[in-house]
Amino acid sequence: MAERSFAKEVQQLRVGAGADFRGEGILAVTKALLQSGVSYVGGYQGSPISHLMDVLGDAREIMAELGIHFESSASEAAAGAMLAASVNYPLRGAVTWKSTVGTNVASDALANVASGGVTGGALVIVGEDYGEGSSIMQERTHAFAMKSQMWLLDPRPNLTSIVNMVEKGFELSEASNTPVMLELRVRACHVYGRFTAKDNVRPAFQLKDAMDNPVRDVNRIVLPPANFLHEHEKISKRWPAAVDFIRKHRLNEFLGGAKGDAGIVVQGGLYNTLIRALQMRGLADSFGETDIPIYVLNVTYPLIDSELRGFCADKRAVLLIEEGQPEYIEHEVNTILRRVDLQTRVVGKEVLPRAGEYTGQALLAGFDAFAAKYAPQLAKGAAAPAAPSPNAPDLSKVVPARPAGLCTGCPERPVFTAIKLVEKEIGSHHMSCDIGCHLFSILPPFNLGNTTMGYGLGWAGASAFNAPDAKKRTISMMGDGGFWHNGLTSGVGNAVFNKTDNLLVVVDNNYSAATGGQDILSSRAVNKSRSTNHPIARAIGGLGINWLKVVRTYDLAAMRDAIKAALTTKEKGPKVVIAESECMLNKQRRVKPLTATRIKAGERVVRERFGVDADTCTGDHSCIRLSGCPSLTITDNPDPLRTDPVASVNNDCVGCGHCGETAHAAVLCPSFYRADLVYNPTAGERLMARLRAGVIGWLQRRADAARARYAV
Repeated sequence: MAERSFAKEVQQLRVGAGADFRGEGILAVTKALLQSGVSYVGGYQGSPISHLMDVLGDAREIMAELGIHFESSASEAAAGAMLAASVNYPLRGAVTWKSTVGTNVASDALANVASGGVTGGALVIVGEDYGEGSSIMQERTHAFAMKSQMWLLDPRPNLTSIVNMVEKGFELSEASNTPVMLELRVRACHVYGRFTAKDNVRPAFQLKDAMDNPVRDVNRIVLPPANFLHEHEKISKRWPAAVDFIRKHRLNEFLGGAKGDAGIVVQGGLYNTLIRALQMRGLADSFGETDIPIYVLNVTYPLIDSELRGFCADKRAVLLIEEGQPEYIEHEVNTILRRVDLQTRVVGKEVLPRAGEYTGQALLAGFDAFAAKYAPQLAKGAAAPAAPSPNAPDLSKVVPARPAGLCTGCPERPVFTAIKLVEKEIGSHHMSCDIGCHLFSILPPFNLGNTTMGYGLGWAGASAFNAPDAKKRTISMMGDGGFWHNGLTSGVGNAVFNKTDNLLVVVDNNYSAATGGQDILSSRAVNKSRSTNHPIARAIGGLGINWLKVVRTYDLAAMRDAIKAALTTKEKGPKVVIAESECMLNKQRRVKPLTATRIKAGERVVRERFGVDADTCTGDHSCIRLSGCPSLTITDNPDPLRTDPVASVNNDCVGCGHCGETAHAAVLCPSFYRADLVYNPTAGERLMARLRAGVIGWLQRRADAARARYAV
């Protein structure tokens, strides 16, 4: 399997009550699911919860022992639809995916299950991918929770709180017959800590029990007249039940001091960052002890009116820390207080950034502004931020910007090099991109791509451009992960049905590489728990694509010719080029340990490396502009008569050969060479190496002497 292995770590999931469980957040979430008596788990990988799917995959045997069904879903929509099992039966189920993009895909299923309600506990674990390290549009899960009235948990980022919220999430769902969302930011997913474990729980009601004894309740199905009653049920029954449960079980926390006319209301997920900011001002210690009253919203929706009013009643002002926009919580808190004529000043976006991640620096500046205006007693000990040194260099002028890019040896790089070469011949084309590693093509050095609309929507993103009188065709991209996720129907099927005359390039690198290297339907590896080895070409051919070419990506000339042919042929209809080669990152993960073992055992091993002959290189650097491989760099020119730096290949080279292919296909300089690194060579090879070194050394000394004469 390609996924990162947690085979060793998951054994800790077997520990029982009273044991000290240590690990990162993702592992703790899995243990909490087992302790909660969950019946089924599903999901789709994506940052920051990719490792949760990998952990669940490695824990399949443990879950099977407990009668838990785990499934790696085809998409977030498929995962969301799994929750249908909890509608009529007392089955606890959990699904997971990446942030709002996953929720968007699953929205149809979620809206239905939220409307009809659930009998068993239903938990949606969302990787809240918000902030500067995110790869998606900057949106929040909060809006969807409000829209469909699903309760939203945002636990403090420590393992005890996270585990408690997972367990209580199921109970809250059952108490209010409502699916519950639990959001985990990237730091919470990977925070390391410990908690006191409980015994794993085998579900009292099994999946087979539901299958053998089916229950039908038409009032849970979203059809008239039941769907009109669902809305009233949410307000009159489910919401009050949720509020009572949250208040009774104290899911929100009152921390810090009990007195003072200023306090802080904070989302649970931001608590650690807040404490760090207060610690820098001398108002808290590293264990979170502080005299400032803090109301921690481990449940950010719904808010508990009585708790908020009680916290704010004796305070002149409170600082409300709500990351992102719009300020949903701030609006609601103001409404709750004003309804009972409480005039506590709620200070949020007034002093904090309206948008963007709330880093420690952002919270520090916001707290300082709040304290200076509304709580001067807290501002007295505040030290002024250290001014930058007047001699500090402007790093933007010293360190060049480095855009995100493809890995060394990535098989997708030749695809975009080929497109650039084709563009030199027949001009530029509109290019519809897709989600995945190939999206890096929009950045230097390729600078390709006009739009991207979502995972697997590359070809659909160009569907409007189907004008019969156009002189050029469009190019669309799609990865193999996106193809199986959504692209087969919305892209290929749509193009066939509507007789598009454009080109789709499918990058088939054997895995869902962008989400962590998980196996998919077309993966070549044999997977004992999933069905693989289903070629993309066969699926596409079955839909009626007649113009189809399969090309090895590293064969740059063939890739260039195939793309050019698709863009220039007089044949009408949809055209597909499948670019096949294994993801180099996953290949290296697989091959390197095997190679190291063989070398250690004394076996002869040959590894290819590529380089640039500095004496031949002209310093044109077209190879870098057309390839962009991280192993290609520049170095000083050895020729004293030339000042331009020459190209060089560093030790990151994995021997994919793309640089040499680029030089050949683009008719560049012949300065690239291939070298074979031989480990544990034979006696004959050692003798030949010494002879070559002697001859080359003699020739090099003569060349150096001649160069020295010219230098004088």
